[in-house]
Amino acid sequence: MIYIFCAPSGSGKSTMVQHMLHKYPGKFELSVSCTTRPPRGQEVNGREYYFISADEFRERIARDEFIEYEQVYEGLYYGTLKTEIERIEAAGKQVLFDVDVKGGVNLKRILGDKAVSVFICPPSIDELRRRLEGRGDTSPEMIEKRLAKAEYELSFKPQFDRVVVNDDLEKAFARLDAIVER
Repeated sequence: MIYIFCAPSGSGKSTMVQHMLHKYPGKFELSVSCTTRPPRGQEVNGREYYFISADEFRERIARDEFIEYEQVYEGLYYGTLKTEIERIEAAGKQVLFDVDVKGGVNLKRILGDKAVSVFICPPSIDELRRRLEGRGDTSPEMIEKRLAKAEYELSFKPQFDRVVVNDDLEKAFARLDAIVER
C-alpha cells in the first residue's frame, strides 16, 4: 500500500510522516520530491527534496519523468519522479508521499486503490496562523499567502480517504496508527 499525506502548510503533515517512519522502522520510505525552490535551513539535496532549476524541471516534464507535478506559485514547481516509487518498491518498502493537496489528489487519481490518501487538518485557521508564525522562517507576506491557500486546500478534504485532525499530537498519532494498522 502507498500512503499519501497532504495538508495545508503548518498542519503537521511532516510530523505525521516522521511518526510513521519511526514507529514502523523498515516498513516505509519517504518519496523525495523535486522542487525548484531553494533549500531552507539545514535541508540537504536528496534528503528533503531534490533541488533543481526551473529549466531542468521543465525538461523533466517534457521527458515524462514525473508521475505528478504542480506549479504551486509562479515559477515554483514541486513534483514526484516515477523513479522514486520504483526505487522504494525495489527495496521492499511501502512508499510514503508528503505532498501538497493538489499533488495528493492527482496521486490518488493515478494510483487508485494502491494508495490511501490522508488529509492532515489543522484544528482551525487561527491555530494554523500561530504555527506558521512560530516557525520563524516565513515572512509575514508569505504567511498570509499560505493562510489564503490553506482555506482553499481545506475545501479538498472530502476527496481524501481519511482525515486526521491534528489538534492534540498524541491523539493525532493514535488516529494515524489506526489507519495504518487497519
